[in-house]
Amino acid sequence: MPTYTGISSEAFRHPLDRQAEQALRNLPGFDLIARKFVEFIYERPQLVYLMGNTIQVGPRQYSTIYQMFRECVRDLDIYPEPTLFVLQNPEANSYALGQENPYIVINTGILDLLDEVEIRAVLAHELGHIKCGHTILIQMAMWAMSAASALGELTFGIGNVVTQALIFAFFEWRRKAELSADRAALLVIDDLNPVMSSMMKISGGSIKYANECSLQEFIQQSENYQALDTDALNQVYKFLMYNGSQGMMLTHPFAVERLRYLREWAVSAEFQQIRQGNYQRSPASGAVNVPSQTPENDAENLRRQIEELQQEINRMKNRE
Repeated sequence: MPTYTGISSEAFRHPLDRQAEQALRNLPGFDLIARKFVEFIYERPQLVYLMGNTIQVGPRQYSTIYQMFRECVRDLDIYPEPTLFVLQNPEANSYALGQENPYIVINTGILDLLDEVEIRAVLAHELGHIKCGHTILIQMAMWAMSAASALGELTFGIGNVVTQALIFAFFEWRRKAELSADRAALLVIDDLNPVMSSMMKISGGSIKYANECSLQEFIQQSENYQALDTDALNQVYKFLMYNGSQGMMLTHPFAVERLRYLREWAVSAEFQQIRQGNYQRSPASGAVNVPSQTPENDAENLRRQIEELQQEINRMKNRE
């Protein structure tokens, strides 16, 4: 499998990812949310939870997974090495978060459902998010929407700027970011079929009936899905489904759409040039320019947060 020494995330980042991020950053309220996020959110509690409730992967813990993970880290030229955790959860899912201390969580459902090369594709996909600097923006989106929905106007100064347009923009960007991470997986695996089969299995694969699942049929399903766009009403339905018509907005594109984008890139001149070593070489600076918190400021910031919360509580009491 190829190693892309010195590769920049800009070498493979999907243009729709770039466009969606820029649209998000241009919306009123984004800069305020970025500042408030840095003030109030720390990675340490999340890492404490994972250290206490999952298995941290290493040379003597899931050693096979760890070896694959280290090879993916090497191939995408990511430094320092993120931390990898395995969570006991039958859902076939994984995610990457963290800025100062990036980490990946992979559920046991992934390990049980996929073969080794498909697991490698999932690891490379999540590392693609870290390489592209997606993780800090994903955390910002999660925090802003959670704060707005849970606290209403008492959102530390963001309640009046978390508009529906901003929420739409966050979700639109999250879906487009998946396309860049899929490209990272293809670069590392250097074989389109395992990347696609991992998507197929995560969509509806069964351990018991795995021999009855056909990747070619899933590819045909993807093509049939795209054909639906000839009817304008179907395009409206797709838009509504992505944006909450069934109760929640979707963070990922449909798997059959991801297949289409990845298959197109796999035959592109851009992909072939990267495979031949002709790619942009510069350290990835991350997708969002948000200054990080230093650990020595944690205590002072926590004290200030408590004071602000108390002030909000006092204001509520005074209104009664």
